Amino acid sequence: MTGAVSFDSATFRHVLGHYPTGVCVVTALEADGAAAGMVVGSFTSVSLDPPLVAFFPAKSSESWPRIERAGKFCVNILASDQQPLCRQLAGKQLDKFAGVTHRLSEGGSPILDGVVAWIDCQLDAVHGAGDHYIVLGRVTALEVEKPGKPLLFFQGGYGEFTQFI
Repeated sequence: MTGAVSFDSATFRHVLGHYPTGVCVVTALEADGAAAGMVVGSFTSVSLDPPLVAFFPAKSSESWPRIERAGKFCVNILASDQQPLCRQLAGKQLDKFAGVTHRLSEGGSPILDGVVAWIDCQLDAVHGAGDHYIVLGRVTALEVEKPGKPLLFFQGGYGEFTQFI
């Protein structure tokens, strides 16, 4: 179904902003050894067999092509105390990774220090979807690094999960 909609992009963002999302950083290592990364709030598990995950970078992203060329990536689930790291890696500066401590996964992608968990993937498929891509990653390794509260994004701000007793 195509055609005009009865709302604008601001209304779309406002309504969907009422649904909280986790905050992840997708990282990769380029052929020259430089780390590439992008902050994503739209990340999900897709399939258990085979193990697949997905995220949705904007077609206008400058970081996504660098990750795509690597052919593999690591999804780093940020901890609630990593908001400064999130803001740094979301920036447009040339070296987003200046001062960011990490190690490489067995697959060769950066695992950021202090994350709740990480998921190492091989790029499985990329599909166009409006002004974004749907990126499917085939999970090759994953681990809970530091059990704790994840960083959440809700109504334009960052926060953490609080469990009802």
